Amino acid sequence: MAHLPSRRRLALAVPVVLSLTASLGFLPAAASAAPATTSATQAADAGTLAYVVNTKVDHRTIESVKKAIAAADGTVVTTYDKIGVIVVHSANPSFGAQIRAVRGVQSAGATRTSPLSPAGTTDEGAAQPLSKAEAAKAAAASAAAGQSEPLEADQWDLRAIGADKAAAINPGSSKVTVAVIDTGVDDTHPDLAPNFSASQSANCVGGVADTTPGAWRPYNPTEDYHGTHVAGEIAAARNGIGVAGVAPGVKVAGIKVSDPTNGLFYPENVVCAFVFAADHGVEITNNSYYVDPWLYNCMDDPDQKAIVDAVNRAQLYAQRKGTLNLASAGNSADDLDSDAIVDDSSPDDATPVTRTIDPHECFDVPTQLPGVVTVSATGVKNDKSYYSSYGYGVIDVAAPGGDRLYQIPTDTPSANGRILSTMPGGGYGWLQGTSMASPHAAGVAALLKSKHPWATPAQLQALLKVQAVNPGCPESYDQDGNGTQDATCVGNKRVNGFYGWGIVNALRAVK
Repeated sequence: MAHLPSRRRLALAVPVVLSLTASLGFLPAAASAAPATTSATQAADAGTLAYVVNTKVDHRTIESVKKAIAAADGTVVTTYDKIGVIVVHSANPSFGAQIRAVRGVQSAGATRTSPLSPAGTTDEGAAQPLSKAEAAKAAAASAAAGQSEPLEADQWDLRAIGADKAAAINPGSSKVTVAVIDTGVDDTHPDLAPNFSASQSANCVGGVADTTPGAWRPYNPTEDYHGTHVAGEIAAARNGIGVAGVAPGVKVAGIKVSDPTNGLFYPENVVCAFVFAADHGVEITNNSYYVDPWLYNCMDDPDQKAIVDAVNRAQLYAQRKGTLNLASAGNSADDLDSDAIVDDSSPDDATPVTRTIDPHECFDVPTQLPGVVTVSATGVKNDKSYYSSYGYGVIDVAAPGGDRLYQIPTDTPSANGRILSTMPGGGYGWLQGTSMASPHAAGVAALLKSKHPWATPAQLQALLKVQAVNPGCPESYDQDGNGTQDATCVGNKRVNGFYGWGIVNALRAVK
């Protein structure tokens, strides 16, 4: 998850590449949150907006609401009857207010603050590609160490969690699939092709799943590399090519949700992704992003409340169908258990406004949704990465995400603190972020699911916490040495705000 200072997807490259605790069944009907913000409908210029309309889950109510949608000048894009979510387009500036007054509607709101626009290109920043010189050094070091993959010497992250040794015991089962909900996955990459599951992949942009062959691939391979990098961290095959994943024997799928015009992850796309994954037998999803356009969604804003409601219904549906969802904690270095956080990046599809929010009442979605495993990032020294968000009672586990400033490995040819993984077009590159931490935890969860195939999502999450190794709160967290603590860790060696229940460990997971 990335944000430093303006978080986009959940990964940081050079210097930055990309971008939360509700307990639901429950979501409060209203919460004292941020100062009132301009609603999405009011903020948008004249044009067509997308909406989510959340209703009671029964056929009669849904059909009645559909008629009301048409009467309010709305067009139904798709309906998720099983969870009572309807995706709608409307140019009526009063649509939200009108439809919220309809009997059977439990919440409804715009999913963006700018009108729908024609297709364009995304720009997520630049990752650092692996150079030929770096590759040659890594290949020589890997060969000398007897490692199976040519670039494995640079994968300090695998060694940090025992994934290199775990692979010799149990690389994971091909009956387990991890779906990467992200910018798309290049399934033609030689390290991903052996483990890719096309039958569990789709393009969910717009809220409707497109399973046309290749629809899950990145729109622009040069810019939309994030999902391919994440996929490699989870399940790059041990095939004598490039790198290895944490669980090199499991399947990986790609569900593309990034908008082609701006790279944003809109709610209707994510709803589609969770439902698609659940209906196609996916055991685990990785979510290295936050749902746009709001970094934090406040329950006293009708649009933001509807976003939380819709995405939560979808991810809870996935849990009920047997899917464990993991998500990045974020790269804002925010304390998600604090009383106040300043958000100056939302909405990110228009002109942001500065607001102070309470993270107990305004939620980073999907990572703060109930049952979702929230993952913070660590570096090679097992310290919390400088950018990683944290919070006692919010973080479930931690995993390697990299730290290029304060935690530099001494046993790698490249001597940088980021994560090396697959890139579109058959390449490899460096990224850091909680975006990279979450897939490491997802890989360990996949190993646990391989060993305990009948484990429910709740049981699997418990197993993930049990196998984790907790270093406890550090005596000091003054990374830049200026005499000021950069973050405060609350808790003890059993569970705390930096690492939750601990740093995941692949070797302990398979033993």
